[in-house]
Amino acid sequence: MEFKKLTDGLSVASQVTPEDVQKIKDAGFRAIICNRPDGEGNDQPTFEEIEAKAQDLGLEIRYLPITSGMVQDAQAEDFGRAMTELPGPVLAYCRTGTRSTTLWSLSHAKDMPAAEILATAKAAGYDMGGVVRRIVNGGKTPTDTGDAKFDVVIVGAGAGGISAASSLKSRMRDLNIAVIDPADIHYYQPGWTMVGAGVFDPATTARTMGSLIPKGVHWIKAAVAAFEPDNNAVILDGCRVVKYDRLIVCPGIKLDWHKVDGLVETLGKNGVTSNYRYDLAPYTWELAQGLKTGRAVFTQPPMPIKCAGAPQKAMYLSGDHWFREGVLPNIDIQFMNAGGVLFGVKEYVPALMEYVKKYDSTLNFFHNLVSVDGPARKATFEVKEPDQEVRTVETEFDMMHVCPPQTAPDFIRVSPLADAAGWVDVDQTTLRHKTYDNIWSLGDVMNAPNAKTAAAARLQAPIVAANVTADILGGSPRGAYNGYGSCPLTVERGKIVLAEFGYGGTLLPTLPKWIIDGSKPTRAAWFMKEMLLPPVYWGAMLKGREWMAKPEKVTGEDPVV
Repeated sequence: MEFKKLTDGLSVASQVTPEDVQKIKDAGFRAIICNRPDGEGNDQPTFEEIEAKAQDLGLEIRYLPITSGMVQDAQAEDFGRAMTELPGPVLAYCRTGTRSTTLWSLSHAKDMPAAEILATAKAAGYDMGGVVRRIVNGGKTPTDTGDAKFDVVIVGAGAGGISAASSLKSRMRDLNIAVIDPADIHYYQPGWTMVGAGVFDPATTARTMGSLIPKGVHWIKAAVAAFEPDNNAVILDGCRVVKYDRLIVCPGIKLDWHKVDGLVETLGKNGVTSNYRYDLAPYTWELAQGLKTGRAVFTQPPMPIKCAGAPQKAMYLSGDHWFREGVLPNIDIQFMNAGGVLFGVKEYVPALMEYVKKYDSTLNFFHNLVSVDGPARKATFEVKEPDQEVRTVETEFDMMHVCPPQTAPDFIRVSPLADAAGWVDVDQTTLRHKTYDNIWSLGDVMNAPNAKTAAAARLQAPIVAANVTADILGGSPRGAYNGYGSCPLTVERGKIVLAEFGYGGTLLPTLPKWIIDGSKPTRAAWFMKEMLLPPVYWGAMLKGREWMAKPEKVTGEDPVV
């Protein structure tokens, strides 16, 4: 028989036979819970038979029968109580293990996050989507869903969500739209690289969320707990239910700081910083200014991450400051990259390598940060070089800029919308979900193989808006996404290598080469980054003004809406 582990204290299994009890004891279990009523199947042994064998072997056993599909709230409480009373580890069984897993899920609804419960059950092979509302409701059956209903619901009010809402409103003014997001502040995250170099004031990268929600769009200030796509429903924390005709999913990406041992405890002190957080980017500039001699380490985790060039940008701009201050010869710059190349599109690498040489930076590929000892100023990296045994190396630092590991948000990874890797599963051209045809996604959370940048979202938002509008009007998808993304690589103060590319690394320059040659560092690209892009972001992109972002049409279809 197969034991499916949920926690250290509980595993579940399908129907147990008297012969299995010895195996259960040999596996180290000390108690058994039976959740299957007697007489449910013709070939099913009775509980008394299992009980007698368990008692002979010194195992405790309890009978908590559950009718299939009818788990009651009180039964979940009884299960939780039994888990505290019985010696562990415990094996619970029913016909398939589903009822036992459901009881465990509901019994922990008050003390575990819903996403963690769903993920634990999913890892054991059980889908708890059918009881997700009860899990979100603390294990209790909701008595009043309090449904709200909208034509379009948008999950996430970041760059993608607000831009999509604005683009939809510009196309269909009377559309009833709701945006769901718990945040009070909206950030212009591309500006944090410049904050970390002393170019932007951090306050210029933040505005209140309420000031940016488009006029006529409802803002539901709440966190999403789960999705019920078969019911066209989004479940919020507290078990409120929001219904939709069409759904757009764009909650961004999760920065998994806790994945690196010791990192959270030392961020913002001991020389450890990151431009990936609003409150830490100023510390990057403080450290760069204060460092006159020593070692500066810059890290990049495994892909995918948002703005894959950002870890390099921090290195280049810090190096440029030390160069200008005349202290660069005294500083050992180490770039620790979990990947095997400096940049994924080879056409931009030569220009970047010139700056690697200028700042005398050492490139360390296949080095992934796994732990940090802040007080000792030591970092440990796991090295996975091709055809080599995995090893670890430790390095000391005086300053370290960390790019954190990144994943899809927990409530996305455990949802029916996710692919096997946890990202929202979309068609890479139309950005429509592959399974649910009234759902679209954009931004960092979806699985199209493009760079996760704000520039990508700027193109994706009007494409999704055009395709949602076409669907409302009964037509086929109108907008086609070519994978466009942009990464302004700030190689020195005043110059940028402007990388613009699409699917497969295809170069997709926006402007003629005589204005900006993306293969070279240019002052024009810096001017665009410093002076043009922030007002374009606040005043055009988030307002639905699709300046240089009109959707390409799907081949063979009518012009875009």
